[in-house]
Amino acid sequence: MITFHKIGPYILRKFEKHQFIFIMPTYSLNINNKNYQVEADAGTTVLWILREHLGLMGTKYGCGIAQCGSCTIHVNGNPVRACVLPIEGLANGQKIVTIEGLSTDQDHPIIKAWEKVQVPQCGYCQSGQIMQAAALLAQNNSPTREEIIQSMNGNLCRCGTYMRIMEAIQIAAGQPTSVKSDE
Repeated sequence: MITFHKIGPYILRKFEKHQFIFIMPTYSLNINNKNYQVEADAGTTVLWILREHLGLMGTKYGCGIAQCGSCTIHVNGNPVRACVLPIEGLANGQKIVTIEGLSTDQDHPIIKAWEKVQVPQCGYCQSGQIMQAAALLAQNNSPTREEIIQSMNGNLCRCGTYMRIMEAIQIAAGQPTSVKSDE
């Protein structure tokens, strides 16, 4: 006789007197306008769901404590740190956008500006930087220099390309730049 026992988000399937099989909970996710069904432990972070379960490698692991911004994604248009967001923290139907889904043909204004200014040096933090900047411009299409600094403050660049990041955001916003480029 097979019976099922629910313990929190987990399901145990009992076959016989002392035999149990652990069944992971299943989550429905909308990522980059595609629907996914993912079986994962409830505490698994969205970062590892993206990278390990779905093969979306653009979102990077930097610190694991939401301090560097390398793992920034959008959830319902808001920037969040995927390294500390547990999968169980997402309600079904929330829209997740990663760097891969920001623009399918690289025509997003922030990506074009990033390329024009040649922002990346090593490039590791860039997906998080771009996602944070895109969220800023979606909420405020003409941010001041101070608003840019405030919004980007939680995203670290180990190479120190902050002036180029500022310039790219200003270009994407259609503003005159406040920094001199090496063009």
